Amino acid sequence: MRAVFATVAIALAAAGGLWSRSTAATSGDGAGPDTTGQHVTTLTDQADLSVTVYNSDIALVRDVRNLRLPTGSFDLQFMDIAATVNPATVHFRSLTQPGAVGVLEQNYEYDLLEPEKLLRKYVGREVTLVRTRQEGGTTREEEVRALLLSYNNGPVWRIGKEIVTGLHADQIRFPELPGNLHSRPTLIWTLQNSGGTTHRVEASYLAGKLAWNADYVLTV
Repeated sequence: MRAVFATVAIALAAAGGLWSRSTAATSGDGAGPDTTGQHVTTLTDQADLSVTVYNSDIALVRDVRNLRLPTGSFDLQFMDIAATVNPATVHFRSLTQPGAVGVLEQNYEYDLLEPEKLLRKYVGREVTLVRTRQEGGTTREEEVRALLLSYNNGPVWRIGKEIVTGLHADQIRFPELPGNLHSRPTLIWTLQNSGGTTHRVEASYLAGKLAWNADYVLTV
């Protein structure tokens, strides 16, 4: 496989994943915990991005970010990656202290955000059911708090002391996006850090459906 284009700073579109990032980007100091206690890093933490595109529409991506990592064992969500990443090719390391940060477990998460999947993620949790009614030319909303007991061939609710099925709601309002639902491609590592807290890290992986072309103008 012969590399024909290396170390570029371009806008890349890959099956829904879009980068528009310069290699001279201003880096953040991320990986702070989210509401689930997991540490999250996004493009705001990116310090460098290099891409080597090969003839067969495959690219090697190296994504370098500046992070603050806690000591001990923790989960890191690495977001804003190519949608066509090959999870089997992912490699993570600390450039600051290579021997101090080890990968205990790795997962790739990407759930399309759709109503049915959101409901399944909310089994065992409360939501707000909303029905709209027309009264005298005005629209009135009725809200009911309901616990979703199951979602197999339709929802089963607990409302007060009753178990309810077949209930029609004009809207279902969710208080938040579940922590285990990722609407963007995300790599999740369980890491062990025995070193300091400030790290420059690198995630490298192969991604598909990345190609390039060039037009040349010769001035004589």
